[in-house]
Amino acid sequence: METVRRYDLDWLRVLVFALLILYHVGMFFVPWSWHIKNNEISEGLTIPMLFLNQWRIPILFIISGMGTCFALSKRNWWQFIKERHNRLMIPLLAGMVVVIAPQVYIERLLDASTTSGYFDFYLHGYFTKEPYPTGNFSWHHLWFLPYLFIYSVMLSPVFIYFRKFPENKFIKGMKRLFQNKGGIFGFLLPLLLIFIFMEPLFPVTHSLVGDWYYLAFNLVFFFYGYLFISFKETFWQIVKQYKKMAFAIGAISFTVFIIAIYQPEGPVQNVVYITSKFLNIGSWIIAIFGYAATYLNRKSSLVQYCNRAVYPFYIFHQTITVIAAYFLHDKDIAIWIKFILLTIVTFGIAWVLYEIVKRFKVTSILFGIKPRKSTKKEKVPGKQFMNKFCVVEENI
Repeated sequence: METVRRYDLDWLRVLVFALLILYHVGMFFVPWSWHIKNNEISEGLTIPMLFLNQWRIPILFIISGMGTCFALSKRNWWQFIKERHNRLMIPLLAGMVVVIAPQVYIERLLDASTTSGYFDFYLHGYFTKEPYPTGNFSWHHLWFLPYLFIYSVMLSPVFIYFRKFPENKFIKGMKRLFQNKGGIFGFLLPLLLIFIFMEPLFPVTHSLVGDWYYLAFNLVFFFYGYLFISFKETFWQIVKQYKKMAFAIGAISFTVFIIAIYQPEGPVQNVVYITSKFLNIGSWIIAIFGYAATYLNRKSSLVQYCNRAVYPFYIFHQTITVIAAYFLHDKDIAIWIKFILLTIVTFGIAWVLYEIVKRFKVTSILFGIKPRKSTKKEKVPGKQFMNKFCVVEENI
């Protein structure tokens, strides 16, 4: 049996990263803290931004966990770690050295901590001993990559066990829970406990060290991605079956969530806020996978092109947005016009940069562009597992 590529996962990966770019454009306009802010804040963007904020990162980690199935299935442990290092840490380092510096420079210009030119700042001010925000050296929006690498290393022994024993008791038990009516929401319980007991103690920093709540929270989603793939066709059948119900629950729970945010704090408000928050996260993830499996699981030359481009787009996009925003932030232009301009500029320049860097082997490696075809045949230690068990191909 040949491995079956899930084109719906390719589409989801592309669409969710596209939404991430739009989300970062939106961060320029909403009241929340970000690297640069517009001279006029938009309250109207807050609700759609809150909507995206609930599930965009969880679903990316789930998709990454699913892709890890394929990455590990055709490699032994050391080959897998080496591949993850090359795929994640090399683009991270390249991004930190080349891509992130202009963002930090603009921040320092705006807070008046530097008045020097960019190249002087880069040579003498960017590579500080202390990391950002005390210093300047940072990974900014590329925080996703070291977290994903840490998760891959931590969980690789568990995943190798799953590969060796695909019908183990744990997977069977979780699969039965997933198939039970409403059991799909039982997977929210570990996330709920992490949120209740860890979130108040460890605010989200994206700095890895000390970011214990966010590390644990997203680790569970990454693990779920691999686990869901182990359910094979059962996962896709269940999410398609419950997609309409999940959509309805998601719409209701998000409405309740928004109402709860604006209520005075208290025990009742906390219970309503937390309950609606997690029903909202779980419901939209189910609905999105369900509708994608129903309508997007088909081959397309467009998604093949975008799937190869999405990683460098992710690396480049925020720096482009911040630079463009710097030239717009103090201009008296309507917010909607600025939003459209930033979106066009971000996607346009990212596309141009992608078309340039993909043409050279070194830059392709540095910015995570996979070759179109691999001519080197490598030994596949988990081939039987891959054919029987894994139904996706690796991405980030």
